[in-house]
Amino acid sequence: MNAKAEAVVTTIPMQDTSLDIWTSKYQLKTKTGEAVDKDINATYHRVAVALSQVENKDVRAEHMKSFAWALKNGAIPAGRITSNAGAEAHKPATSTINCTVSGSVQDSMNDILEKNHEAGLTLKAGCGIGYEFSTLRPKGAYVAGAGATTSGPLSFMDIFDRMCFTVSSAGGRRGAQMATFDVHHPDVIDFIQAKREDGRLRQFNLSLLITEDFIEAVRNDSDWNLSFPVTQKEAEEEGLDLTDTSKFVYRDFPVLTGYVVNEEGKVACRIYRTLKAQFIWDTIMTSTYDYAEPGFILIDKVNQMNNNWFCEDIRATNPCGEQPLPPYGSCLLGSVNLTMFVDYPFTDKASFNYEKYRKVVGIFTRMLDNVVEINGLPLAEQRHEITNKRRHGMGILGLGSTLAMLRMPYGSAESVQFTEEVVKEMAVEGWRQSLSLAEEKGVAPVMNEDFEITPKMLGKCPQLSKDGYKLGDKLPGRVLHAKYSRYMQEIAKVEPSW
Repeated sequence: MNAKAEAVVTTIPMQDTSLDIWTSKYQLKTKTGEAVDKDINATYHRVAVALSQVENKDVRAEHMKSFAWALKNGAIPAGRITSNAGAEAHKPATSTINCTVSGSVQDSMNDILEKNHEAGLTLKAGCGIGYEFSTLRPKGAYVAGAGATTSGPLSFMDIFDRMCFTVSSAGGRRGAQMATFDVHHPDVIDFIQAKREDGRLRQFNLSLLITEDFIEAVRNDSDWNLSFPVTQKEAEEEGLDLTDTSKFVYRDFPVLTGYVVNEEGKVACRIYRTLKAQFIWDTIMTSTYDYAEPGFILIDKVNQMNNNWFCEDIRATNPCGEQPLPPYGSCLLGSVNLTMFVDYPFTDKASFNYEKYRKVVGIFTRMLDNVVEINGLPLAEQRHEITNKRRHGMGILGLGSTLAMLRMPYGSAESVQFTEEVVKEMAVEGWRQSLSLAEEKGVAPVMNEDFEITPKMLGKCPQLSKDGYKLGDKLPGRVLHAKYSRYMQEIAKVEPSW
């Protein structure tokens, strides 16, 4: 190797910008601003020690050493882990979880304000939060208890917006929120255009829940009914003819209690007005072009691909939109820096060190699983959700730089094949380590729960009917997860022995 190439292999010191980010966001300091973490290695040590405390005493030192090694070799926990793990003496009320999703916001004043309170506690702990607001009745709908009409979901979003601004101002870290909204809702146009009003909903990212039937309606230039559920009480008192398809439609809805539900698990909804699907689509595209919002979530695809499809109905995401989650779900994430695994970068001998990569992924899987035990979440429902399912996610960063270091043109067939191989190796190694953890420490409790087959489950997974299961039958979570989730079916193609 020539001198120039050899110099490239040398570890690059942290740049000024990197140091500035570490100092301002992740370096632990006392309340007077004195540094507790003297340098980045001290931060790694603090995090490694905190995560190793979860382990049995006789192996803690061993795991602490391997955790510290992984952190120095490409494992990058999410920001709240790096900032708050092991920091209890200086900020005891903070969480190691970056983001969460709220419980379903029920269509009542009491529950709206309760969810606002829960969100305030969540933001105070340093977590972002996502909500679905299309569970609230549309503007102008009659509220029997108040003897008046409602101002609609967007007006209640304004309350959450101001709360987030106030809490984040007090805590110093800007709060993060996501609001999702179903494309069937009568106020969908108002939601799409909400940020055209100066200063409104500035503490929110906005995303539409787009369904497959809406996409079909756009393709076919069809009409699109905007609807909202009728309550059982409304149907009975008003003598509604729910079979009149010009006035009512049955569709999926995340809340069933109090509404009229058919044998397929769909909810009876009153049609408020009808628009061309193409008009709604054009309104979305115009707003996205002008204001970069709302985002676009293919919610049916999300639920089809969800590992926990049998016990979750996902309707919201974390504030940045990359992690769909169930009610009270948590965003426990980490990334692996691919540039750390390139040997002889920028030379003819450049190669990717898969052995080291798999080792880091394996150790990192254990580290993220340990975060579950020190989650610091403020709500009992959040803590139950994360401990019952032990969900975490791992991704990659530095792909473009890694391709350059390997001398692969970005977007070439070779680079696509490399990317597929890298993410496949991460998925499979993560699965192997998860199995080992289950054998060592026990499975996530949800895997041992029994779940009754419902109409909605049969609709999501027709294979259940083909295999002879019917309504009312019960299956354990481990079977519904391992045999019937689409992700695990893909894993089985690579690791059939498991």
